[in-house]
Amino acid sequence: MAEASSGAETLALAQQTQPDLILLDLSMPSLGGLETLPLLRQVAPNAKILVLTMHDDEGYLRQALRSGASGYVLKKAVDGELIAAIRAVLRGEIYVHPAMTRALLEDILPPEQPADPNPWQTLSEREREVLILVARGYTSAEIAERLSLSAKTVETYRSRGMEKLNLRSRAALVQFALAHNLLKDA
Repeated sequence: MAEASSGAETLALAQQTQPDLILLDLSMPSLGGLETLPLLRQVAPNAKILVLTMHDDEGYLRQALRSGASGYVLKKAVDGELIAAIRAVLRGEIYVHPAMTRALLEDILPPEQPADPNPWQTLSEREREVLILVARGYTSAEIAERLSLSAKTVETYRSRGMEKLNLRSRAALVQFALAHNLLKDA
């Protein structure tokens, strides 16, 4: 086992000892860990390189893995996690600190598409009821009498419902109702 305090010293020791495993800190004087990493791949091609760092930065993680790191562990990790990371890397696996895996998954998974809710489902039951009657041709007074509401209340439900559906006219409401099969028993 050997210890180095700079990138240049790490490179010299790795070339001399050809270790199986290198624990590499990203924060080193003169030649930092990210600059040292690809050079280590050249001087000790068979070594597994596990980055042990305080940087929980997704950019550092990606760059380290692209440069040949076999794993990425945060210094705040508990001892058991560091041991698990070392074992995984020595088995030929890639180990990434659990807090950092989401960043990698975001690179390979398609972006989450927000659910496109059926706009009809965003309406209250009363708004739906009023809009169906409007689409069937009833006047506000007729709807008010039929539902035991005031004409003003019917107008409020109609205007709220149409606003939620982004509709500007009765004709647009009728087209929406027909397109969504809302007038089936009319």
